[in-house]
Amino acid sequence: MKSLLLAGLIAATPLAAVAAPESYTLDSSHSQIVFSYNHLGFSTGYGMFSGFTGDISFDAEDPAASSVEVSFPVRSMLTGWEARFEHFMSDDFFGATDDSELVTFTSTGIEVTGDDTALITGDLTLNGVTKEVVLDTVLTKAGEHPMEGKPWLGFHATTTLVRSDYDLGMFAPYVSDEVEVEISVEAMKAE
Repeated sequence: MKSLLLAGLIAATPLAAVAAPESYTLDSSHSQIVFSYNHLGFSTGYGMFSGFTGDISFDAEDPAASSVEVSFPVRSMLTGWEARFEHFMSDDFFGATDDSELVTFTSTGIEVTGDDTALITGDLTLNGVTKEVVLDTVLTKAGEHPMEGKPWLGFHATTTLVRSDYDLGMFAPYVSDEVEVEISVEAMKAE
């Protein structure tokens, strides 16, 4: 009798009750990566990447089962001064002559640290070198976008990169080898 009752309960439980990860696409117009570095102790230099693409598989029930993948061309960097941009693209740094030189990040694991926080570990490929990095991440908002009328996510993340790890250490330590990175992204539910 117990086994019949258990079988009946299992059969009556809808499969949809077990949530599966949902696909989201980065909103290129509201996603950016800002980096900063110390210049000779006199100033802090800033740069930004924006307009990039990526996909998030988000599991609201089990965030550790989520994943993220992002890529963008090095030449999409914004520095605020054309001469600095050209110097960063020169052989002193990236040696990037066209948009084929990509920066990519693919998550390899997520450690949930709080209700809306996690450490996202992944492989960052920069300047042809792949290293593991950890993004200290906050889910800033999950809900329906008021103008788009569909599910939307917002995330903020930070990390520190060491330029020389990626063969970009020219002028260190005068120009700091450590680069602070701040990431802010929005993602929309994929169609």
